[in-house]
Amino acid sequence: MPFTEGEPKRLLAWQGRDGGWGYLGGGSWTEPTAFALLALSAVGNTGPEWRRGQAWLSNHQRPDGGWPPHPAVTESTGVTCLPLLLPPSQPGWGDSPKAVQWLLAQSGRESGWWYRLRQRLLGVPADRLTGHAGWPFYPGAAAWVAPTALSILALEKCERSHPSPSLRQRLEAGREHLLARRCQDGGWNHGSSRALGYEAGSYPETTGLALLALHGMHDARLTPTLRLAEESYLQCRSMEGLAWLRLALLVHGRSPAPFPSGVRCRTVIELALRIIAEAAASGRNVMVS
Repeated sequence: MPFTEGEPKRLLAWQGRDGGWGYLGGGSWTEPTAFALLALSAVGNTGPEWRRGQAWLSNHQRPDGGWPPHPAVTESTGVTCLPLLLPPSQPGWGDSPKAVQWLLAQSGRESGWWYRLRQRLLGVPADRLTGHAGWPFYPGAAAWVAPTALSILALEKCERSHPSPSLRQRLEAGREHLLARRCQDGGWNHGSSRALGYEAGSYPETTGLALLALHGMHDARLTPTLRLAEESYLQCRSMEGLAWLRLALLVHGRSPAPFPSGVRCRTVIELALRIIAEAAASGRNVMVS
């Protein structure tokens, strides 16, 4: 069923006094704050509460251009891509160019030449390795599906406003990284298609998110993935999974059914994603526009 006016109001009720959002209320974190602001912008609510949330993000951008997951953390991480998904429409918004440069400087360690050589010497098959750079959660760590997909979506928005051949090249590498990380069933999990010598299964959340990041691709390699996404949508009972799958199917020209009743939103991110997905079904997809 579509969201009601009460859902954005419920989201605003979870906003902290400092302007940010926590995962379940309480102290503010970068991730739920960014998703809450995306949801509010999806329904056209960019009033004083939205500006307070934007100010919270701007105030917690680090000198290197990135964002930490929480104000108490003294290091920028992969959550830096999330504020870049928001429209920089207000004076005093953070230093977006510096954030873009921080994000472009990050890549998974597995894309490095030395790491790939070491893996080959250890007997890892060549088709399990990729030189295409994805994005890690933490600087210097391995790349994962979620930060790679979200970074692609964020940098696509930056590339549309400031076209750059180097940025387009990095985006293409990120997409190829995602394609190389698919599981045998055509979907994605956290990022490892094999574990302990066995084929690993996919998750609805990461399958939807990665497929969303590959919007605009007309590639036969996505045919089994779209079929899996449609099947997963009918079976999933996680609001996060349902929302990402619905967003992905919509941008690939599919018409998923309304959300099933009885699937609750227990966190700020789940509620925000539900609102974002419902807005996309009505023609306003803030993740890709």
